[in-house]
Amino acid sequence: MYICVDFDGTIVDHALPKIGKPVPHAIKWLKKFTEFDAKLILFTMRSDGYKFGDILSDAVNYLKENGIELYGVNENPSQNGWSNSPKPFAHIYIDDAAVGCPLIHPAGFIRPCVNWKKVGKYVEAELSAYIRYNFKYQKIK
Repeated sequence: MYICVDFDGTIVDHALPKIGKPVPHAIKWLKKFTEFDAKLILFTMRSDGYKFGDILSDAVNYLKENGIELYGVNENPSQNGWSNSPKPFAHIYIDDAAVGCPLIHPAGFIRPCVNWKKVGKYVEAELSAYIRYNFKYQKIK
C-alpha cells in the first residue's frame, strides 16, 4: 500500500522554512506503517533551491534521522511505467489540509496539526484490511 504524507502540519508543526516541533505520535505511526510494508511517499510543497534554500532536503533528512525510510519524494517511482502525471499515486493521503482530517492544536504549536491518535488507528485498520484482501486474492489466483 502506498501512503502519501505531507510534512508541515502533519509530521512537524508549521515553521517553514525551519523544521517545526514534532507532531505528537507522527513518527511512531509512520514507523508502524512501514512494519506493514507500506511504502511512504513524502508529498509536500517544500522544494530545494528556492528562496529558503534546501528545505525539501531538510525534511527528507529529518525523516531519515528519525528512522523513516521513504519510498519516494513528491513522486511514486512505481507509476512511471503507466502514467506521467505529476500527482503521485497512493491509496491514502495524510495531510493536515485534507477535508475531514482530524486535527489537534498542541500548546506552543503555530497551527493545528494532524491528530495521529485517530489517523494512525484508521490507517492501521486500512493496512490490515488491505493485507487480508491481498492475501485472500493471492490464494484464489
